[in-house]
Amino acid sequence: MTISHHVRVYKSEETLAKQDQLAWKIAEVAADPVAVDADVTDMIINRIIDNASVAAASLTRGPIVASRAQALQHPISRGGSGSSVFGLAADNDANRTSPEWAAWTNGVAVRELDYHDTFLAAEYSHPGDNIPPILAVAQHVGADGSALLRGIATGYEIQMNLVRSICLHKHKIDHIAHIGASASAGIGTLLGLDAETIYQAVGQGLHTTTATRQSRKGEISTWKAHAPAFAGKMAVEAVDRAMRGQTSPSPIYEGEDGVISWLLDGPDASYNVPLPAAGEAKRAILDSYTKEHSAEYQAQAWIDLARKLNGERPELADPANIDSIVLHTSHHTHYVIGSGANDPQKYDPTSTRETLDHSIPYIFAVALQDGGWHHVDSYTPERAGRADTVSLWHKITTAEDAEWTRRYHSEDPDEKAFGGRVEIKLTDGSTVVEEIAVADAHPLGARPFARDNYIAKFRLLAEPVLEPAEIERFLELVQRLPELTVDEVRELNIVARDGVIELAAAPKGLF
Repeated sequence: MTISHHVRVYKSEETLAKQDQLAWKIAEVAADPVAVDADVTDMIINRIIDNASVAAASLTRGPIVASRAQALQHPISRGGSGSSVFGLAADNDANRTSPEWAAWTNGVAVRELDYHDTFLAAEYSHPGDNIPPILAVAQHVGADGSALLRGIATGYEIQMNLVRSICLHKHKIDHIAHIGASASAGIGTLLGLDAETIYQAVGQGLHTTTATRQSRKGEISTWKAHAPAFAGKMAVEAVDRAMRGQTSPSPIYEGEDGVISWLLDGPDASYNVPLPAAGEAKRAILDSYTKEHSAEYQAQAWIDLARKLNGERPELADPANIDSIVLHTSHHTHYVIGSGANDPQKYDPTSTRETLDHSIPYIFAVALQDGGWHHVDSYTPERAGRADTVSLWHKITTAEDAEWTRRYHSEDPDEKAFGGRVEIKLTDGSTVVEEIAVADAHPLGARPFARDNYIAKFRLLAEPVLEPAEIERFLELVQRLPELTVDEVRELNIVARDGVIELAAAPKGLF
């Protein structure tokens, strides 16, 4: 039975036993050797495939080229066999690196296109960000598939339950803070560490990853892809320090000068954080959902609605027919990716891909005109700068709707929603009104993603950069995850075809 842990701030003179701290409760969950349920195992396999899909599509993009070059300047550390780097064959030492640097570059590859799984509640998250650091450590230390499976289940469980209960973005703290704790816990499970060691690692993982939300504001930079990878890297380092007996700020959440008191809701704050009881299976991953489209998750349902409108009402794609388009939606969508953000960059055709990815007016305009979405073509400068698109784009605004905000935060999965209602006023005086609650690929959507969809997504994104035999090798291997040997876990990687990656052409830096 899930336990709800009451968490509040304690003054320095108050007594808070270690065993009553949230970081300790997290550590206890991580140290619990509970078995992984079969349906959870299947979903973890799906998400490893999903991560590999988006990583394959990112292998030649700038942030990955740079982070890969950094990682390869750090040779395998002496404590293990090293970790593989996405895109490179791991059959020689030069193509492997120490686990924290593999977590870094592979994490960037997974996040770059903003195209993998998501969970939205009090906070928002991409829990698949836990996989690169946990996999990197598994390869380095020689863990088998069963241990890797348990570690990933913990990473999802901890991040998603923190996301259910503790809002970061309201206080302009980036969501990677929850990854610092969850990835540390997941690595602890993988390694079979005791609760005391995991407790110290969780504290350090959180303490080092409380960055501001400016990384997702205004002219969004390439750091957006690096941020969760940084959290994963910090988690690997935090576990290493904790294993060496080094301790962490405590109590990290509840302390008078801790995270809650100074960075979140303040000294009078309190939260109720749900965590599995001892012996209870870790099943949180089943409440998460992936993306069919390469765009911020709140845009997924809107892309599907625009695609539907394109087929039913093609005249809506012509800005000459449109007076205004208003997307009535949740608080979060309005203020983060909508006109409520008050970011002029969200309407600027010269904005970066990262910025356009967080502009629902742009995304809805393009999807309405094109009848779909493409992870590359929909973001090109030529596509963003097309005159009729700019005209339509600038007629689109968002508005917060209390009911859609309520549904966004609902704990009832049957009514939780990430879409809204569109009202389109045409120049002839007529109005078109449509609504959508969840994306087509959502578990409650028109076409929920299943294993075949994950595999199809992988083939679509991998075929331009991987040989057919490599695609089949990876798919066969990953679908045997629970039974993988130590050597097979080290092969859980994707290798680009010859000529795709040119290591010599990478930008030079300090290392």
